[in-house]
Amino acid sequence: MSKSERELIVELEAVLIGRRYSPVVIRNYCSYAREFLDYLMYRGIPVADVTETEVAEYLRRAAAQFRKRRGRRPSKRWHEVPQSGIHALLRLGQGQWPPSPKVACAADALRFTVCNEYETWLRDERGLAQASIDAFLWEARYFLAWQLDRSGVEGLNGLTVGDIDSYMDLRGSKLTRSSLKSAAERLRSLLRHLYRTARVAADLSPHIIAPRLYAYEGVPSILERNQITAVLASTSMDTTTAGLRDHAILQLLATYGLRASEVRNMRIEDIDWRAEVVRVRHSKTQAYTLLPLMEPVGEAILAYLRSGRPATDAREIFIRTRAPYCVGR
Repeated sequence: MSKSERELIVELEAVLIGRRYSPVVIRNYCSYAREFLDYLMYRGIPVADVTETEVAEYLRRAAAQFRKRRGRRPSKRWHEVPQSGIHALLRLGQGQWPPSPKVACAADALRFTVCNEYETWLRDERGLAQASIDAFLWEARYFLAWQLDRSGVEGLNGLTVGDIDSYMDLRGSKLTRSSLKSAAERLRSLLRHLYRTARVAADLSPHIIAPRLYAYEGVPSILERNQITAVLASTSMDTTTAGLRDHAILQLLATYGLRASEVRNMRIEDIDWRAEVVRVRHSKTQAYTLLPLMEPVGEAILAYLRSGRPATDAREIFIRTRAPYCVGR
């Protein structure tokens, strides 16, 4: 291993320590990163030139070696740890990973251009959160690849209702009603953007008919008081870090009827222990409400803060149980 490659491993270890990964995870990530660097050196491939193909080939070889050494196949999720370590290494070595897709033909160039414009519109004009943007972009890439593969670069100009129906039939064969409704909403957004930017001749978004869903149609409308009590009693028995966190969250939900976002965004300074008041921030209106801090809620939150919450600079109360320690989604 060359000096520059050793420096990469040292830098990787420092980054993982800084993000508070556990020593076991750090050791595993760095071990697989070293083995991958040895593989690259054997094949004469600089880190800067690695592509997803090389990573996939290495993981296939690693899985084959696993079978040879242990006489059995690795589990379905075995590749996740070596893959994560390699990806972390390549983010340091290349500055970005996975790499930006390369243009192989005119259809690719059109698809990348449309998606870049669409992403800017979703962020700057619609003001969507990154998670929503990612979901909308996934649908856009899938639809554009499907349409341009069928019809070439002129496939957008001649887009018809029949094309939309064929695409929705394809998507509907693999999705639940709820997921299909979400796909329809994302496709409507893309079609409005395509019409707005004059890439299609007509606005086809009104022709997308999504399945009708009813709020909470698959779950009981209410939980009986004894059921809520049973859930809280059950979770109170779990003293793991995740159990302490979940019990505190359920106490907040059961006591105050808060939204998930209101619990997720609750910060340490929102609890006034002296005044026995909890401040709830409302994400939709940006206002807040002061509520009395009920004893079971306070005890559950205090137990989590003392024994369950990982060490982190984040001000939100409820944090992921695995590194990197940040607000869960």
